[in-house]
Amino acid sequence: MNQEKITSLHSRYNPCGEAERYIDSLSLNEKIRFFILIEPGLGYMVAPLKKRAPNAKVIALHIDKPGKMAIQEPAAFVPTAQPDSQWHPETGVSVQEFLEAEIPDSEASEIRILEWRPALNIYGRSYLAILEEAAAFIKRSDANARTTKTFGPRWFKNSIKNLLIIKTAVNPVKRNSPLVSQPFLVTGAGPGLEDAIPIIKKTIKKEISQTAFFILASSSSVAALEANDLKPNLAISTDGSNWARLHLYSSFRNDSGEKAYPLAAALTAAIPSQCGGLPVLVICDGSLWQTLILQELQIPFITLPQRGTVTAAALDLAFTLSGNSGQIFIAGMDLENRDMRSHARPYSFDALIEEKSVRTDPAYSQTYRRSSLLKEGGSYGIYASWFKKQLSFYPRPLYPIGKNNSVFSSLKATLPYATEQAGAALSFQTVQLDFDINPQEKAFKVLENGLKDPAMSDALHKELKSLILLKSGSDSKNELIGIFRSMNVF
Repeated sequence: MNQEKITSLHSRYNPCGEAERYIDSLSLNEKIRFFILIEPGLGYMVAPLKKRAPNAKVIALHIDKPGKMAIQEPAAFVPTAQPDSQWHPETGVSVQEFLEAEIPDSEASEIRILEWRPALNIYGRSYLAILEEAAAFIKRSDANARTTKTFGPRWFKNSIKNLLIIKTAVNPVKRNSPLVSQPFLVTGAGPGLEDAIPIIKKTIKKEISQTAFFILASSSSVAALEANDLKPNLAISTDGSNWARLHLYSSFRNDSGEKAYPLAAALTAAIPSQCGGLPVLVICDGSLWQTLILQELQIPFITLPQRGTVTAAALDLAFTLSGNSGQIFIAGMDLENRDMRSHARPYSFDALIEEKSVRTDPAYSQTYRRSSLLKEGGSYGIYASWFKKQLSFYPRPLYPIGKNNSVFSSLKATLPYATEQAGAALSFQTVQLDFDINPQEKAFKVLENGLKDPAMSDALHKELKSLILLKSGSDSKNELIGIFRSMNVF
């Protein structure tokens, strides 16, 4: 880097020494578990970094495919170590998806970005774009890690309770199945859903029946749909918070006598006990502890990554269920407040606000405060930024209806679609769950056996530890299940 003019990613005389001096100049602490290298070129700094932090995972993000550098590098020196994993544009996945797979939910203090600054002079904006992607991932990962610390015990309790609540499981349709080409409509609960509903109803009327769409509704949007005589084909809930149950009450409170629609629910979701009569499509987040329990109990499930927002999970599910065909429409995905309104009306939480309304604290004031808190929290902005990056990696385009967030403005709506595009309606196969022993006790046995298995013990212990805040000295594998058993989950 002491050349008069940088035209190379590395020193032409001693690239290994150059990289070692750079790593030695850094202030690194033992808490760092993951290093993200931004265009490290031929990777000369990997060896000294691994020597300095032998237990950390080294991940490289490349602008060009390794070995396909834009600038010719000296061949006299060969790097002595390689990153643990590498991303480049030809991998076919987004930076966010790659980092999600490589780095489980971790606090920001456990992740460190290391830049190889000569690459900035060569790649310019492309370098800065990758750097921005890595920084955005760390921000979202840190938020997810803090959420896990807060809600981890609740998620585990929900999972164990749900083993008794779920009586009928839905057999999921596998990805790449060509059986279904019926258009999907995925609804969020943003204020824009109110603008989209008249368009949806007009399209359904034109197509004679509601089979014009397979309506996959986030649980928070169900109240607004049903108030306008739109019945979902499937509702989805991923929220583990107690108040999330309010969104699901309409699923089993059906005065019309019609058969209730099935529910797609994360194993960790908060599900009212009354939902035991509904067919449930169980969603696993891919974690080892959830997978072991579901496989041992032979409960059909579908694996979807944790997204932090139910609308993103709903889109993942829509692409999976629709196989290789079928248009995906979206509505109510505002990801922002509209004045004071944060959700389409009616909304399940409205009743709570009305109940607490008094002369000195009217519903208007409570709504205003809630809207302000949502804006200050910044979660909408994080999700909008994620969607903006994710859109190009979805297997098929999305078609917006009504008003949605501006990140979807580049997408072209195609309503009304041609009648011949509608294919066979999606139907579900169900399985009645009948356990020979108490499924909750069986789940604990599965985890206990997993902690004794050398092949999975460490990974399982790490996952379970992350779900609860443990006191010092109380995290041994032998004591861990006892801690979970004492959580009053029965």
